[in-house]
Amino acid sequence: MSLVLRHKPEAIDIVLDRNGWTDVDTLINAVNRSGRHFINREILEKIVATNDKQRYAFSSDKKLIRASQGHSIAVDLELKLAIPPLFLYHGTSFKSVEQIQREGLKPQKRQYVHLSVDVETAINVGSRHGQPIVFTVLAQQMYEAGQLFYLSENNVWLTANVDPKFLQILQSGSRSIKPVG
Repeated sequence: MSLVLRHKPEAIDIVLDRNGWTDVDTLINAVNRSGRHFINREILEKIVATNDKQRYAFSSDKKLIRASQGHSIAVDLELKLAIPPLFLYHGTSFKSVEQIQREGLKPQKRQYVHLSVDVETAINVGSRHGQPIVFTVLAQQMYEAGQLFYLSENNVWLTANVDPKFLQILQSGSRSIKPVG
């Protein structure tokens, strides 16, 4: 579902509207036609309700569904501007540290840079890419410098990019997230 609702709706011949929504019945029928999985409304509702990252959302009448964030295709999620906390966090892998320190954080293939409000989430994200490294993002300083922030429906902080001057490799007391060696 993540693939078709965030990146390639054409993979199962569905269309997302400009805000990323697609008809629930159309999605169910397309998934079932693809032969990869079988879903029905009950299964879909369970996926939306139990997804640990709350990646998907229904419209208020439950006739439409979309991904809450993370799109690589252009959609307008109608995000509302938000004032960020003092610090946010970004998890990545050791191999990306030097490039990030040089160039900052960029959205890569997504529309926005994804930031988390807590270190543990950032560690989990970084772990998906190898040895985790967590950057502290000086979010309030960025905001005061004019950077816009958005908070997605599933509580992921989003911004266009993060200049390296607003990044620090996280260190917490004697425990360092920095790689050894």
